[in-house]
Amino acid sequence: MIKISVGIFCLILALIFGNAMVVTGESEDESMSVPMGIIALEPPDSVEEPKPAVEFPHSLHFGFNCRTCHHKWDQETPIEGCMTSGCHDLTEAPKKTQSRQSAENLAVRYYKTAYHKMCISCHKEMKAQNKKLELSGRVLVDNLPNTGPTSCKGCHVP
Repeated sequence: MIKISVGIFCLILALIFGNAMVVTGESEDESMSVPMGIIALEPPDSVEEPKPAVEFPHSLHFGFNCRTCHHKWDQETPIEGCMTSGCHDLTEAPKKTQSRQSAENLAVRYYKTAYHKMCISCHKEMKAQNKKLELSGRVLVDNLPNTGPTSCKGCHVP
């Protein structure tokens, strides 16, 4: 009963304060708005993608530390896009090289590998944690958190 009361209280607070969420940073207007709704994750303009863009529900991920995804963010300056130069800016998958370390470093700079590795691996990890909780019998299946999609069609909805 206490868990339900705390959950409802948190939900009310989120509804009251959720739209006012602002991350401070140095910019022209001294603040940076945090996108609350759906963000379209799509390839760079120069890439023709056969699959539809991914509709990413940004606000459903607010329970995670921002730096989980925005790993280069210094928590002061505005967050730059994932495809900023030097981050995930490669528009073509790198060719295999002799050095495995070099190939892995280049592969994560390919925008598609970065999204797939981050999103899918996190969702799969959450599914595995849910399975452990389910098998332990300590948590009802209905109370397990949503883990998000792990299939192509789960994210690239036509």
